[in-house]
Amino acid sequence: MAEPLCNAAVKKCKETMPQTPIFSSMLGSSCSGQVQPDMGERCVDPVYQDGNLVSGSLEALIERLVPTMDYYPDRTYIFTFLLSSRVFIHPHELLAKVGQICIKQKQQLETGTEAEKAKLKSFAAKIIQLLKEWTETFPYDFQDEKSMKELKEIAHRITQCDEENGTVKKIISQMTQNLLMALSARSQYQEIREKFRQPVTDKGTILKTKPQSTQKDILSVCCDPLILAQQLTYIELERVSNIYPEDLMQIVSHMDSLDNHKCRGDVTKTYNLEAYDNWFNCLSMLVATEICRIVKKKQRTRMVEFFIDVARECFNIGNFNSMMAIISGMNLSPVARLKKTWSKVKTAKFDVLEHHMDPSSNFCNYRTALQGAAQRSQTANSNREKIVIPVFNLFIKDIYFLHKIHTNRLPNGQINFKKFWEISRQIHDFLTWKQVECPFEKDKKIQSYLLTAPIYSEEALFIASFESEGPENHMEKDSWKTLRTTLLNRA
Repeated sequence: MAEPLCNAAVKKCKETMPQTPIFSSMLGSSCSGQVQPDMGERCVDPVYQDGNLVSGSLEALIERLVPTMDYYPDRTYIFTFLLSSRVFIHPHELLAKVGQICIKQKQQLETGTEAEKAKLKSFAAKIIQLLKEWTETFPYDFQDEKSMKELKEIAHRITQCDEENGTVKKIISQMTQNLLMALSARSQYQEIREKFRQPVTDKGTILKTKPQSTQKDILSVCCDPLILAQQLTYIELERVSNIYPEDLMQIVSHMDSLDNHKCRGDVTKTYNLEAYDNWFNCLSMLVATEICRIVKKKQRTRMVEFFIDVARECFNIGNFNSMMAIISGMNLSPVARLKKTWSKVKTAKFDVLEHHMDPSSNFCNYRTALQGAAQRSQTANSNREKIVIPVFNLFIKDIYFLHKIHTNRLPNGQINFKKFWEISRQIHDFLTWKQVECPFEKDKKIQSYLLTAPIYSEEALFIASFESEGPENHMEKDSWKTLRTTLLNRA
């Protein structure tokens, strides 16, 4: 999360703050930060159970976010509240409320004595630290003019606490500069993604003809399953690195809800989730294309076995998303119907992979494997062992499920914060995994093929499949004729 500030004043402030790792307590039974601002379990608002915050009004939760002379919020709480607050209030409105609370506290400390001046500087350092964590973790909250205006207003008032040497002003200036750089970088990434959003299949439908002997396939580019699995992992980590917590929270904040009618229309649409989902689909279709377009059964069998080995290597690495995409590609009907091919395939390895991805009991086998990879990651000494790339579609469904089965507010009108503890915990796990630096060297040739090789449409896959192994019944024969006529007319 936030890196330590170099300034001595802020360092001194941080020494007095709880610096426990985010969600360290939540790995067990506990689910909240441990530091509470002069509130006990007797309090009606917010409500605690066994020392854990479970609900509260929006106003009480905002007050818990803002530091005081004797209190700084736990980092777990900062992350969870800032992540979930967008469901109930727009970031610029939240900033305004934080600013109002800061002004009140600042006024109480402005008595003019030397002791009070020291307290004022200490309070200012805590506010700066909060703003720094906010701008670094959720920079996109400051994308619009209203949010930036509120940030500058708070910063202006805080700088007045240290006008003598200008230290606070310098720190705020650096924070603002870093924020603008982060917003600029993300904006450029979205512009690139916008240009390449259309899936490869939209470039035109491919009608299979007899391939030339020089036709390139994946085996001509990379024949080592481990190396291909490593390059797939490189692509995965590169793409998940551009998924942000607020992107994931859109699953909740974009739902039709009375709570978020203010902020839904103001949230800038991002394409990161869609682009990543599209990558999964393209990989599945690429696998099917590589298999179906091969005319000779022996070579086709070799291709199937190659992708089985690649999927197994992905599993060993901890790249479950690519593994699932490969399995999905081989389970597509045009591939699955190639009975003569599959009869020659040594399917023992494939059966093991399908067992890991068995959907029964809510993908229990996969979740066990994912938990094992997550535990390995926590104790790992190398980036290679830290890699955890979950099946993204299942990860998204889990967040959506949590959102649907638990209400945002309790019957008494308080925010159901227990729900958001769990959602933010899962999102934080994902953010931790995506920050792993890829230990594999990029192979431009292999990646270029994976990202740009022509992919057959679903119709073309069936045509290729039927031409490789003819239709077996009247229904398949009719489908074959209809598809071929359609594609020829379209060409």
